[in-house]
Amino acid sequence: MADPPLLALSGIRFHLGDQTILDGVDLGIAPGERLSLVGRNGAGKSTLLRILAGEPIFDGGERFAQPGATIATLPQEPNFAGHATVADYVASVLVDSLGPDDYRVAAILEEMKLDGGRAPGELSGGEARRAALARVLVGEPDVMLLDEPTNHLDLPTIEWLEDKLSRWRGAYVMVSHDRRFLTTLTRAVLWLDRGIVRRLDKGYDAFEHWSTDILEREATERHKLDRLIERETEWAGKSIRARRTRNEGRLRALGELRKQRREQISPTGRASISVGEAEKSGALVVTARGIGKRWGDKTIVENFSTRVFRKDRIGLIGPNGAGKTTLLKMLIGELEPDIGTVKLGANVMPVIIDQRRIGLDPEKTPWETLADRNDHVLVRGHLTHVMTYLREYLFRDEQARQPVRTLSGGERNRLLLAKALAAPSNMIVLDEPTNDLDADTLDLLQEALDEYDGTVLLVSHDRDFLDRLVTSTIALEGDGTAIEYAGGYSDYVSQRGPREEPVGVTPSRAKEKPAAPREPAAPAKQRLGYKRERALVELPKKIAALQAEMAAINALMADSGFYSRDPKGFAAKSARLAAAQAEVDAAETEWLELEMLREELQG
Repeated sequence: MADPPLLALSGIRFHLGDQTILDGVDLGIAPGERLSLVGRNGAGKSTLLRILAGEPIFDGGERFAQPGATIATLPQEPNFAGHATVADYVASVLVDSLGPDDYRVAAILEEMKLDGGRAPGELSGGEARRAALARVLVGEPDVMLLDEPTNHLDLPTIEWLEDKLSRWRGAYVMVSHDRRFLTTLTRAVLWLDRGIVRRLDKGYDAFEHWSTDILEREATERHKLDRLIERETEWAGKSIRARRTRNEGRLRALGELRKQRREQISPTGRASISVGEAEKSGALVVTARGIGKRWGDKTIVENFSTRVFRKDRIGLIGPNGAGKTTLLKMLIGELEPDIGTVKLGANVMPVIIDQRRIGLDPEKTPWETLADRNDHVLVRGHLTHVMTYLREYLFRDEQARQPVRTLSGGERNRLLLAKALAAPSNMIVLDEPTNDLDADTLDLLQEALDEYDGTVLLVSHDRDFLDRLVTSTIALEGDGTAIEYAGGYSDYVSQRGPREEPVGVTPSRAKEKPAAPREPAAPAKQRLGYKRERALVELPKKIAALQAEMAAINALMADSGFYSRDPKGFAAKSARLAAAQAEVDAAETEWLELEMLREELQG
């Protein structure tokens, strides 16, 4: 016989203005259950957690909690008001608390590597998140309601939390954008979609197939209904389903890109090649040689070298404070290294999406944000109707003319991404792009980056996102060490072995570092031969001459009257431009192959 629920909702309804958020929700949480709550940004997941926690904000229905059952809530934004210290904040949840000196408080703070005497206002984003988690865990509640528990946490802390929750004996419901986290920890799925909750009594890894089947059945059953419902079903079902069916092919293509990247990555400590200016579509985008950076007495990066090629997707990972953003800024030329050099290819045009994100005018509509008063938006050189572009980012037609202030936080993030990714560029730089995005938007972002013809550099703690996207991973360990591994996060883990550092601890500089490259015992180095040595000298000159020729042709063709005056001449110049570009690509490839061969021969 099944255990009676610790917490249950029956017929719960909630409206926000004239919008129905929850429409007769029924659900129960039994002892020991591990549930994921999923749904689009703006679907009402956080609202549902608040109702489960006991906030009387619902318009109708009933909430039942078993007498004596303890419930703890982790909100997206913890409220530290009224608490002088971290220990005081953590202890406040205990009914029988002995205050900040309670042994339970001391134990959980030690486990979370937090100083209980600090003022909450002094905490970083990651430390504040750990403090909020400590407050939830300290009382060992019967039910935990966790809203985005991995936000602002670094990878070591996420892995620690996974281990902690995997051994947890109580029940929990969690909202998270981290697919790997949900797959590892949950055993059933609550899907909040268009006001109702459906339950799948299988793990999160079965959710996509199950939900797609439901949407397909609905699309068939509702095709005779009014066009509003038809558009909603098409938007919620077909576009998402179409993206998912392409994942298998993309993963095969990603495997091939990773193979190429594995062949390009130099061994640790080996100097990278130095190359002259290249056209924006050139093969080599960034060359970093022996770069290092210190802030005061702390070494952020020490003796790091890499080469970033066109169409590479590079992920940067590491503990909070390890220097991921610092290294990223050095690689794109925003920050000068203390030692070493960074060279960018000529005419590199980056688009940067940082952790703060650019601002949006709350009174403008999504249409105005993207296209002002025009009907079309320029998406990387191609005119696209603004509604077509907004639909690609999962916006409904009626939302295009609504003020930005009416959008949910996740919908605003979608709009920010749409605006940034439409800009002309050949490099996209993203610092924590997955924060606060739902699974559908992550799919959309992955698709956009998969199809992007330029280079991608990103900082992320989302392991599944990294595994689906990146061709190589640069791991910063927090002691100045930065090592590049071919492949995604899983490839990195398999190559570097188990992590030994506990949660929240910055690895000590006493930690054993990878062996420094040994100096060759004798300078008996092989040579390329006269012809190849000569080609290494002449090829850059040839490339520069071709680029100058192409620049002259482009300037000539920019004359709007050229075609009308001389159609044959215009066609000839167009053909020559294409041929010159092919010659540049071939020369660059030959030069890179010779340079890498020279490095191999010289060791």
